[in-house]
Amino acid sequence: MSIPLPFYKRNTRDEIRQEWIEERLHEARIVVADVVHHSDHLLRMACNVLVRHSQTPTEREDARILLVVLDAKSPGRIDHHRSDPEVRR
Repeated sequence: MSIPLPFYKRNTRDEIRQEWIEERLHEARIVVADVVHHSDHLLRMACNVLVRHSQTPTEREDARILLVVLDAKSPGRIDHHRSDPEVRR
C-alpha cells in the first residue's frame, strides 16, 4: 500500500506568476502583430517570450521562424555578440 501524495494547492505566488506570464504573452502578441512599427530588438524579445511561453505549438513555431528571419536580416549581429573569440574565426 502506498502513501497518497498530498494534493497540490496553488498558492497566491503561482497565480500572480501565471497572470504576469499571460500579460507578457499578450504584449508579445501585440508587438508581433504590428511588426512594421517595432524595432528588431523588440521583435526578438517578443518572439522569445512566445517561443518559451505560448500554449500552442503553432504560435511557438511561427515565433521561432520569425526569429530566424530577423537573424537572417542582420547576419553580422550573430557573430558580433559571441563572447568566445574562437567562434569568430
